[in-house]
Amino acid sequence: MANRLLGSQSPYLLQHAEDPVDWYPFGEEAFAVARREGKPLFLSVGYSACHWCHVMHRESFQDPQVAEILNRHFVPVKVDREERPDVDTAYMRALVSLTGQGGWPMSLFLTPEGKPFFGGTYFPKEDRGSLPGFKRVLLAVAEAWQARRVEVEGEAERLAQALWRSLTPPPGPVPKEAEAKALQALGSSFDPEWGGFLPAPKFPQGALLLYLVPLAWRGEEGARRMVRKTLEGMALGGVYDQVGGGFHRYAVDRRWYLPHFEKMLYDNALLARVYLGAYRVFDEPLFLRVARETLDWILSMQDRAGGFYTALDAESEGEEGRYYTWSLEELEGALGEDYPLAQRYFALASAFPITGKDGSPRYVLTAWGEEEVKGLLGDGFAAWREGVLARLLALRRRRMPPGLDDKVLADWSSLAVRALAEGGRLLGDDRYLMAARRGAHFLLTGMHREGLLRHVWRAGSLGEEAFLQDQSFAALALLEIYTANGEWPYLERARYLAEAAWTHFREGGLKAQTLLPLPTRDVEETTLPSGASALAEALWRLHAAFGGDYRRRAQALLEEVALWLERYPQALPGFLLVHRLLLEGTELALPIPSPLLGVVRGLYLPLTQLVSGPPEALPSLAGREPGKAYLCREGSCRLPVESVEALWEELGAVYVGR
Repeated sequence: MANRLLGSQSPYLLQHAEDPVDWYPFGEEAFAVARREGKPLFLSVGYSACHWCHVMHRESFQDPQVAEILNRHFVPVKVDREERPDVDTAYMRALVSLTGQGGWPMSLFLTPEGKPFFGGTYFPKEDRGSLPGFKRVLLAVAEAWQARRVEVEGEAERLAQALWRSLTPPPGPVPKEAEAKALQALGSSFDPEWGGFLPAPKFPQGALLLYLVPLAWRGEEGARRMVRKTLEGMALGGVYDQVGGGFHRYAVDRRWYLPHFEKMLYDNALLARVYLGAYRVFDEPLFLRVARETLDWILSMQDRAGGFYTALDAESEGEEGRYYTWSLEELEGALGEDYPLAQRYFALASAFPITGKDGSPRYVLTAWGEEEVKGLLGDGFAAWREGVLARLLALRRRRMPPGLDDKVLADWSSLAVRALAEGGRLLGDDRYLMAARRGAHFLLTGMHREGLLRHVWRAGSLGEEAFLQDQSFAALALLEIYTANGEWPYLERARYLAEAAWTHFREGGLKAQTLLPLPTRDVEETTLPSGASALAEALWRLHAAFGGDYRRRAQALLEEVALWLERYPQALPGFLLVHRLLLEGTELALPIPSPLLGVVRGLYLPLTQLVSGPPEALPSLAGREPGKAYLCREGSCRLPVESVEALWEELGAVYVGR
C-alpha cells in the first residue's frame, strides 16, 4: 500500500513510496501530527545514488516489524538531501555535534518542534558487531521519550541554542594569515605518495582543488605539489571510471583504488574544471584527456530540454559496482590477444579483487600501468588504449545500467554549464559551448519563476523551493558563457541573478527560505562551494564589468565568515578564492573590435575577469581604444598592449612567480 511519498517529484522518495513505513514528506503536516500526538519525529535523509541508503531501505524500511515500531512510536519523515539541501545542512551539523561524525543515510530523532536529540547514520536491522540494531534503537528511544521527555526536550533545546551560537558568528576583519594557515594545514594532511588528503576515505574535494589550481598557476610550490600528485593519483586510480570517463564519489582507501561507485554531477562538473586548469598549468596530456572524458560524461547526463540529471546509482543488479567491475574471464574474452598487455596496463597484479554477489572475484580497473605500456608501445599507445577501452565499453553497455536520478537541480546544472562553457572556451570545442548555452537556456526558461530559479525540476514539474546556491552558481555559469562568447544577454542575466540572490537571501546575513529550528548556513566547502562564497565571487566578477558597490558587497560576505577563516580556513576554499580575488584579482578590458579577442578568450587566467564589448558598453571599457588590452586592478591599469606576448609579460609582472 502506497504512503504519502507517492506524489513526490524525487526519485529517492518514490523509491520509498511503497514502504510499510507511514512516511511523511518534510513539512508542516508531519510536525503538526507530532505535536498533536505527542510523538517524536524520526527523520531519515538520503539520496537516490546512496548505497547504504539502499541497504537500510531493504533491511529495515521494507520490513513490516520495523515499520510497525516506527509507525506506532514516531512520525517518520523522509527527505531527499539533494531536493532539500537546507534540511540536510541544518540536521547534518546537528548529527555531527551529537555523534562526532556524519554521513548518509542520516537517521535523527527530533522533538515535535524539530529539534534533534539522538541520531546516527546507517543502522542494521539487528545488532551487528559494534553497531546497534535499528529495532533496538527505536525501542530504546521510544522508552526514553516516554520516561524522560522533559529531560530529552531540554537537551534538544540546549543543542539547538549551541548550534545557533556557533553558526551565526559576528562579522569581523579577515585574518591576514588565513591562506598561509590553510596551506599549512593541507600540507600536514597531504598524502605525498598517492595524493589527496589523509586519512582515508578520500574524496576528490573539487571545491578545494579549484582553490589550489589558481595558486599552482600563481607559482605557489606547495599548491603545485599537492595539485599535481592528487590529480595524477585520482586520474590513474579506480575512483576514475577508466572505461567510461567521469569520477565516482570517493575512494575508501588511500590509493584511490576502490570507490563507492555512485557518480554525481556536481563532482564531475567541479573536477572537469580542475583538470582543465591543471592541464594549462602543467601541460600534462593526462590531465587534458581526463578533462575531455569528464566533460563528455557530463554531456551524457544532459536532458533533451537542456538540464542535467543529478546522479547515477552505485548499484545495478542488486550489487554495488557490478556495472563497473570485471572478472578476469570477462576481460580475457573481450580483449583476446590484447589481454596480456591489458593486464599490465590495468595493473591487475597490484590490485585486490572484491567479492561479487555470486562469490566470484571482480576487479576495479586502474591505469596504474600506463607509463609501462606507453614505454612499450611508443607512438602506438594512444590507438591501442582507445581500442581496448572501446571494446570494454561496448561490452559494458550490454549490462544492466545503474539507476539514473533524472531530476534536475538548478545549482548542480549550473556547475555543469560553467564547466562546459569553460571547456568550450579553453579547448576551442563548440560542442561544449553549445551544450552550455542549452543548459543556460533551460535554467532561465524552464526553472525560473517569480524572480528566482527554483531548485528542482523533474519530468516537466517545477518545485517551489529556491535557494541561494541556485542563483549564485547560475550567475557564475552565465558569466563564464559571456567570457567565452561575449554575448551581452548572459552578462545581464548574471547580474540579474546575483542581485536576486542578494535581495532574497540577505537580511542581516544570508538566510535560507525555510523556517527551520536550526541554522542552515554552510560551514564547510570541501564538497561544494557555499552559496555565499559563490555569490561573493560573482559580485567580484560583476564589479570588473560594472563597477559600483559589487566589490564592497563581496568583501562584506567574506567578513561574515572571518571567525571560521580564523579557526579552520582550509574548510572554506570558496571563500579563500574570493579572498585571493579581492587581494590580487585583475580585470582584463578588451574593447572590440580586437584581433586579440579569440586568442585571449582561450587563455587560462583564473584570477582575471575578461570584459569585452564596444567601448561605450560598460564602465570598464569606457575610454578604451579598440584593439588594445588593458590589465587593471580596482580601476588602476597598466599600459595598454597590442599583442598576446606583451599581455603575457604584463601578467607576469602583476603575478610575480607565475
